[in-house]
Amino acid sequence: MGERRDQRGSGEGPGPGGPTRRRVLKSALTAAAAGAAAAGTGAFAYPSAGPAAARTFRQPGSLPYPYLPAGTDTIPQIKHIVVVMMENHSYDNHLGMLGRAGADGLPLGGNGRPRATNPYPDGRIQHAFRMPTTCQLAGRPSQTWHDAHVQLAGGHLTGFVRSASGPVSMGYWQRADLPFYYSLAATFPIADRYFCSVLGPTFPNRRYLMAATSMGMINDTVPNPLQYPAGGTIFDRLHAAGVSFADNYSLLDSLLPTATMGLFPRLLLRYHGQLHLIDKFFAAAKAGTLPGFCIVEPDYGSSSEEDPQNIAYGERFAASVIHAVMSGPGWQDTLLIWTFDEHGGYYDHVVPPAAIAPDGIAPDTGSGPAYTGFRQYGFRVPCAVVSPWARPDYVSHQVFDHTSICALVEAKWNLPAMTRRDANANNMLDMLDLTRPAFLHPPSLARPLIETDPRALACGVTGPGTIPPPGSVTPAG
Repeated sequence: MGERRDQRGSGEGPGPGGPTRRRVLKSALTAAAAGAAAAGTGAFAYPSAGPAAARTFRQPGSLPYPYLPAGTDTIPQIKHIVVVMMENHSYDNHLGMLGRAGADGLPLGGNGRPRATNPYPDGRIQHAFRMPTTCQLAGRPSQTWHDAHVQLAGGHLTGFVRSASGPVSMGYWQRADLPFYYSLAATFPIADRYFCSVLGPTFPNRRYLMAATSMGMINDTVPNPLQYPAGGTIFDRLHAAGVSFADNYSLLDSLLPTATMGLFPRLLLRYHGQLHLIDKFFAAAKAGTLPGFCIVEPDYGSSSEEDPQNIAYGERFAASVIHAVMSGPGWQDTLLIWTFDEHGGYYDHVVPPAAIAPDGIAPDTGSGPAYTGFRQYGFRVPCAVVSPWARPDYVSHQVFDHTSICALVEAKWNLPAMTRRDANANNMLDMLDLTRPAFLHPPSLARPLIETDPRALACGVTGPGTIPPPGSVTPAG
């Protein structure tokens, strides 16, 4: 779940003696323990999936279908929603070279190479380049609140190389590097306007996945163990409706559980029975007993795709989760969403649009700039919907963010919205065709690179290669 060295002392990364992701989550778990010791058929008209501005503005606490009781199952075709959220890669970095008709990837020149560039402070120009290996640099690129806004450059997208990311931000991978991902994204519907929720790092973005707000958090800092969103979390909404759910976590090499729930430490106390080791997810998928909603967590030390990891491990992990769902007896009524928590500091050519601020809580920047606050999305990240009910030959251009997952869950079970953001988020239903299961028989997908090419692991010993590669920089004019 991402470690960052913040060169500006904002507390966004570990720094000397500062908090690493592992220490942060350990602190959250410790605080929680201390607290414990102290204490659709066609009969339904689905909500519009069009632009939020074209609909009636909804308020927190409102129902997607106000004429139905809360907890009503409006999409009986789907019984299980699975979310596998990887880490720290933009759409262009992972899928920019997909070449799928209608999908907005990296613009290409006549030579078939991306035209994207970014300037150095001294006037040199860094061209987009294929990464030399599937390994990454350590500590770069950077996706801190400050660096992400430097990268945005007021909407010009010219600050990636100038930020702490440096030239690696212009690197990308392609089909030969990520064969499973490219096969997945060429087969199932994808969204080319799925943005992360915050123009910043992991923790605030994953808070949006649970609560449609970060409660002011902009950094990967230790969560306040007493802080809890006024509108609750999606787990609270599911619990109130009697819908089963789980957070399936992996263990780091220190045997420390790393569950997204830990970003609101009180969740670890409230729903400790819904925290499961990932082995339980694979067993449930095999038995057809998945809960109504679940998050599936990679090992954030080795298979989340955070730098300096070899992304081949992350691809293999995601493939194992997706294959477990597709091969299980519950496939016919399951929907899986594959996405990433944020862009990781890697380049993307689409300017994030304006967003609805979830609440009245301002960004907790200390004395730093608030920029546009929470009224702007972060950069694009990959997203695919994997389900028998997924719409074939479809690329969604609707604006989504992590709260769109909340909106989908709320639409299925008619649950009250938590904040203004999820209340008005597009709910991803355009990516489904609930009249017929086009993928009732799971399609064959390419195998992950790590299973077909032993050389994929070599960079773990030899290093990520020369970055930027020779010939990718134009001298200052």
